[in-house]
Amino acid sequence: MSSKRYKKLPENTKALPANTIDKLLSDIKKNCTSKFDESIDLNMQINNKQKKNEITIRTIVNMPSGTGKKVKVAVICEDTKINSAKKAGAEVVGGDDLIEKIKGGDLNFEKLICTPSMMVKLSKLGKVLGPKGLMPNPKLGTVSQDVEKAVKDAKSGQIEIKNDKDGNIGFSIGKKSFSDDKLINNFNAVLDTIEKEKSNNTVKGDLIKNLFITSTMGVSYKLKLPKNI
Repeated sequence: MSSKRYKKLPENTKALPANTIDKLLSDIKKNCTSKFDESIDLNMQINNKQKKNEITIRTIVNMPSGTGKKVKVAVICEDTKINSAKKAGAEVVGGDDLIEKIKGGDLNFEKLICTPSMMVKLSKLGKVLGPKGLMPNPKLGTVSQDVEKAVKDAKSGQIEIKNDKDGNIGFSIGKKSFSDDKLINNFNAVLDTIEKEKSNNTVKGDLIKNLFITSTMGVSYKLKLPKNI
C-alpha cells in the first residue's frame, strides 16, 4: 500500500518523453519529500544479449563529486603496510588474523582491499566473500600493492557498476543535497566509463537500451540516451 507521501508524487512519469538530466533534476529533487537526504539513482538496461557473446560489465567509476556516502574499508596486508592503510583511513586492518576473523563470519566492513601476496590466502574464502560481492579484484582496484591509494580511492567516491543476468545496472550518482553541477559531473563520469566498456566489447548497436533517473523514495523519469553509447 502506498503512503500518503508517495500518493502526492506525480503519476505515470515513465510515460513522459525522455529528457536530459539537466532538465529533470529539478523535478527529481522536488519529489524528494522524505525527511532524509535521498540518493539520486540511475537505473540502466544494457543490450547484453549479443549474437556472438553476452556482454558483462563490471568496472569502477571514480565519481569526481564523491557519492555522499561513508564507506567502511578493511585491508588485508603485510605488517609493513598496516600503518599506510590506517593512515589512509581504513577502519579495519590486519593480516592472517583478519583472514581468520573473516573465515569465522566477521564481515564488519563494506569494501575489502588486499595486497597481491595476501590474496593467495584470502582466495580460499571465496564462498564467504563472493556472495556478498566483497572478494577483492584487480580490475576493481581492490587488489593492490599501493594500499594507501586503494583506500583513498574507495573513500573518495569510487563506485562499482555491474549488470545482472537481465542486463540491469543500478547505482547512485549522489545525494539530493548535491548541486546540479556535481550530479551532472558524476553522471558524465559514468557515461564515459560505459563508453569505454562499449569500445572494449563487440557490441551490435547501442549498448544502453533504457536509462531512468529517480530518487530513493521518488518516482522514475526516462533519460534521453546519449548518442553512440
